[in-house]
Amino acid sequence: MSSIDEATLWDRLSNARRIPLNPAWLGEIFSPSLSDELRFAVAERLGMLAESGWPIINALIEQHGIQPELIHAAGLCHQPEARDWLLALLDQSNDPDAILLNALGCWGAELSIAQFKLILQLPGQAERLAGLNLLSFKSHQLQALELIELCEHTLRDWRDSVVIASIRVLQRRNEIEISNRLVLLVQDGSDESAHSALKALGCMATIHSKQSLKILSLELKDENRRLQVLRQLQQQY
Repeated sequence: MSSIDEATLWDRLSNARRIPLNPAWLGEIFSPSLSDELRFAVAERLGMLAESGWPIINALIEQHGIQPELIHAAGLCHQPEARDWLLALLDQSNDPDAILLNALGCWGAELSIAQFKLILQLPGQAERLAGLNLLSFKSHQLQALELIELCEHTLRDWRDSVVIASIRVLQRRNEIEISNRLVLLVQDGSDESAHSALKALGCMATIHSKQSLKILSLELKDENRRLQVLRQLQQQY
């Protein structure tokens, strides 16, 4: 397809609010020969059409095979059939990528413990962050120790962004075990992750989290972190 034709398609997509897009037309213009950006844009529009978009997405999968942009579109449409297809893809993969994991989005509660163990031990940052997002939808079904065990690899990640995302999953719970694990991060984590763990302890505001802060204020050797603990304590009372 020529650049002029692509420019025309971009113009049509940009006017979608004024002239609604027809799902069948989107299916007709989708082609592997389009630029990557345009293919994703067309697929995204199909995903946003939800119930009317999924049959076209499914037909495109049958025609062109499993493509990243079609995986993305399947996640956007939020249809039960799309969910089942994405979960089947996950079952078939020993090395799922971030596109598939992000497409599963709000269906994290459907994943098994074994699947989370696989995902959260993947080496890539994007995959781990996507896995933690999925875990946020599953965490309420788990015991505190189960949740900590699943997060252990990500809590020990060398990238602060991954550790902090793990803390955000944990801090939604207020069990003693969660407080104790956050205390270890305040003591041994990087400055950024320790600060995030400290804020999480402050937000929990339970009897045990307050006691943990008091102990940290007495035992921490790092003066900067000890001052941060004292500030959190001041906010508690």
